[in-house]
Amino acid sequence: MATRYRKVENSEFLKIMREKFEDRVVPAREFWEYRTEVGISPLSWDKVNTFKAGRGKWCFANTSAIESVDQPAVTPETTIKATAEVLDVAQDNLVPSKSEEFVPWGNFRDIHSILKSNLFYPMVITGHSGNGKTFGVEQACARLTRECVRVNFTVETDEDDLLGHYVLIDGKTVWQDGPVPTAMKRGAVLLLDEYDLASSKIMSLQSVLEGKPLFIKKINQYVYPKNGFNIVATANTKGKGSEDGRYIGTNIHNEAFLDRFPVTFEQPYAGRSMEVKMVVNHMNSVGKVDEDFAEKLVDWANITRATFNEGAIDEMIATRRLVHIVKAFSIFNDKRKAIELCINRFDDITRESFIELYEKIDAGMEVNPEESVSPTDDEKSIPF
Repeated sequence: MATRYRKVENSEFLKIMREKFEDRVVPAREFWEYRTEVGISPLSWDKVNTFKAGRGKWCFANTSAIESVDQPAVTPETTIKATAEVLDVAQDNLVPSKSEEFVPWGNFRDIHSILKSNLFYPMVITGHSGNGKTFGVEQACARLTRECVRVNFTVETDEDDLLGHYVLIDGKTVWQDGPVPTAMKRGAVLLLDEYDLASSKIMSLQSVLEGKPLFIKKINQYVYPKNGFNIVATANTKGKGSEDGRYIGTNIHNEAFLDRFPVTFEQPYAGRSMEVKMVVNHMNSVGKVDEDFAEKLVDWANITRATFNEGAIDEMIATRRLVHIVKAFSIFNDKRKAIELCINRFDDITRESFIELYEKIDAGMEVNPEESVSPTDDEKSIPF
């Protein structure tokens, strides 16, 4: 026998659903089962359908909209606009470009699987600087043709930077969505890059990290997450600060915030064979391949990391630094010069020890003859 539904006012129907489901995003099946259980139907499904939170999902969190759903329409002359005109600043395709230099390794398969599932399952990726955390997420999105919205944090990043703000365009005040609602509306991956540099203002993302709608109080609007929306956070620490001071500026974050990430991936530097492949790929991209040089660079970097882990030195060579050296080598065609220029950021003692270490690994590298070219001769050689 077919179920007979009692017709009720739209607002009454929505209030019953709100009381049952609260702020949750509800699958359509669960919604229809409860509607059958209570045996009610709204007067207008067009009104109720405005509470859909994506395909096959509902959310009844917007209580103010529920209260006003049955209010009669008023003429434009007497209407005070309750919501702002929203400017979409991300109209272009936000799918990252696929890089031929990238080598899948380590946690990439698991990260790729989570993003491919289209489930809302936030994750954190931690590890030392320059080991490809952010690059890996972007390339997972590229291979899945998933849009990615990246936020780079500083201690000054505030709620307006994340959620949006008003801008003046052609003499008209328009609301401009920030990266968070942009990613939610597009079902994109929200990449919180170096989130451990953020201040306590990052707590404004609490409801978003729970998969719930975001209420933007400045425009009195709810933003509902579209199917596929997910959050990935990268950091050098685990949100507990940097005890050794290496990553200065990182903050200790609220445990309630950190606990909203179900999984944390710890990403080390790649193994030797993988890292050699990465370096060779970058050499290919700049048109100057020297596989022997690539192998020696990786061996050199691995020794500095092992020594760092033993506590004997305070610096190490990251994969990103090797890429810098490769590019410098393609420009100057000089191994020593490329290495020296790219490690000049270190203090004198560390720099000299790193150069001496590389000389031992690559016995064929020429010693830099400082006295061979005088300033006058060098100036004369410049063709302009």
